[in-house]
Amino acid sequence: MKKLARRSFHEKDWVDAGQNWEGRNDELQLEGWTKARRVVVLRRPLSKKSAEQAELSGKRKSRSKNPKQMILDFLEVNYRGVQYEYVVLVTSLTDGILTVAQHYRDRGDAENIFDELKNQWGWAGFTTQDRKRCQTMGRIIALIYNWWTIFMRLGIPDKHTEAVTSRPLALHGIARQTRHGNQTTVEISSMHSKGEQIAGILTKVSAFLKWVKVAAEQLGQGERWRLILSAAFRGFLGGKVLGRAGRLADAVS
Repeated sequence: MKKLARRSFHEKDWVDAGQNWEGRNDELQLEGWTKARRVVVLRRPLSKKSAEQAELSGKRKSRSKNPKQMILDFLEVNYRGVQYEYVVLVTSLTDGILTVAQHYRDRGDAENIFDELKNQWGWAGFTTQDRKRCQTMGRIIALIYNWWTIFMRLGIPDKHTEAVTSRPLALHGIARQTRHGNQTTVEISSMHSKGEQIAGILTKVSAFLKWVKVAAEQLGQGERWRLILSAAFRGFLGGKVLGRAGRLADAVS
């Protein structure tokens, strides 16, 4: 695989594979295979920061005292002075290179979510012989995961924050509830080292939900939900409001 990939770097038939990747078709027959199979070789130049991190990681591996550990270094460091990361996809699909590359990216995104649900939300730790109880527990966990994701997206709209980092960030604090003049106030003192960051995030979320409650009072529950979801996923929607022709900025203003 590595020999094939490195040989491919000197070919000229690379085409766009999306998200700064380039790709080309080739064939490969490994030992034990009955026939040659189609492979798609993808490459992408590393940023300076990523290249430095990869070089540091390589040095750590070379100093490893464990002789049984395999070093799988998928970097071409000497091609025209540029460091690349690359991957070789073995596929029976007949789609074009761009389509195949996107299929694998989508698959990776989906697998990351399932990995997070299982290892960070406990989606794999409630197995019983009662199918209905398993289904109920699975749905509760999925529902909580969805709620938490939407909540964190309201405060950090430009990326998905996994539970292993977002839960300590948002929940590591002490809350005090006070009530005065028919107004209930919750004050949160964060104990996290990034307390200022989470304070800014929660302030933004609180201000937006307060606006939805007051300024959008004339809207029904469905319309309010459209605004909340549009704000949470504005990075994907490009500022548009779900189910409307207008933009979120116009609705908020």
